[in-house]
Amino acid sequence: MILIADSGSTKTMWCLVNRLGTIVMQFCSNGINPYFQHVEAIATEIKDNVAPQLLPHTISAIHYYGAGCGNESACNQVKQALLTCFAPQTITIQGDLIAAAHALCGHNEGVACILGTGSNSCLYNGEQIVENTPPLGYLLGDEGSGASLGKQLLSDCFKHQMPKELAQALCETYQLDTNKLLEQVYKQPNPNRFLASFSLFMYQHKTHPYIHALIKDGFTAFLKRNVMAYNRTDLPIHSIGSIAYYYKDILREATEACGLQLGTVIQTPMEGLIYFHTNKPLND
Repeated sequence: MILIADSGSTKTMWCLVNRLGTIVMQFCSNGINPYFQHVEAIATEIKDNVAPQLLPHTISAIHYYGAGCGNESACNQVKQALLTCFAPQTITIQGDLIAAAHALCGHNEGVACILGTGSNSCLYNGEQIVENTPPLGYLLGDEGSGASLGKQLLSDCFKHQMPKELAQALCETYQLDTNKLLEQVYKQPNPNRFLASFSLFMYQHKTHPYIHALIKDGFTAFLKRNVMAYNRTDLPIHSIGSIAYYYKDILREATEACGLQLGTVIQTPMEGLIYFHTNKPLND
């Protein structure tokens, strides 16, 4: 059996498949991030909430993709934790950007992008990432992400750059005022998640000219400041994440306006990862 994991800081999706690519089971556990958790804490999470779910199956290979797995030290922490519960013949630990590349491009050359709470992109040669424009996080970058779009939305609202009817609806829906906004952004943990949470409001009003323009401008900035640095206009631009998925039509507009071609757009990587590691589509 092959165990594939797609892990973020909030939750981890686990999928057990056989060699033919047939799903045996799927389930979620708590998020894992080696930047914030030591080996013992990760091992406890796996022992308590993952290993019992997989009995009595024998795991021959584990392919783990996760937040915080951007360097060898972090990857080794996750590997050590997994080896306390499993003894697979093969185990690979990689970051979320290579997960996007594997899910979107498979073994083909392409540009793979993440547009979710944050944003990222890479040029992938079919085997590994060969170029990556650093995203720099929601303060300095992450253009086109939920956090970046939410930041622009809130700034426009309180600086009177937004149509009055939308500003009123936004403040009433979320019971927002200046004090609450500043408290959430500057004093509470995870301000990027707070900013990204306003994507729901944008989705509900995405046909409004102001919202449409805000999202398109965010995508355009993402493409110009990140993707176009690769100078590969011959390759389709593949994207993964909730922002890319729910605003696919606007993303297509921005991509075409930049002289690029939009490729595959999916919400989560798991289906593509199953195909990548078994070479068989789920619906075959």
